[in-house]
Amino acid sequence: MHTTKALKMALDILGEIPECLIHHSDRGIQYCSIDYVSILKQNNIQISMTENGDPLENPIAERINGILKDEYLRHYPLTDIEQVIELLNDIVDRYNRLRPHQSINLATPDVVHQKQLLINRTWSKKERNLTL
Repeated sequence: MHTTKALKMALDILGEIPECLIHHSDRGIQYCSIDYVSILKQNNIQISMTENGDPLENPIAERINGILKDEYLRHYPLTDIEQVIELLNDIVDRYNRLRPHQSINLATPDVVHQKQLLINRTWSKKERNLTL
């Protein structure tokens, strides 16, 4: 399977696997296969999947990944995994503590979470009308 081969290549390139590594995917059959899941478990990689396999759940995770890459990571010449981990910790802290989010009325996620504010989010899951 191509995904299993790609996962093995990525793990070989990575070398030492950080304890906190999380693999996120949708519930595609390739990511749920016994071989694929076994490789993740053998390497103590936490498995994260969308709640119910709805492909519309993944865009939120993809949006955050895009922000991390485009607004932060691409501006740093990273040479090893330790640098990446340190930078990501800093970025996630800034993203949650300092960066106002338009979708939560320009508050920061930290403030919304800590104060348990009820926010009228400006994004929502749209109803789909599927006709076959």
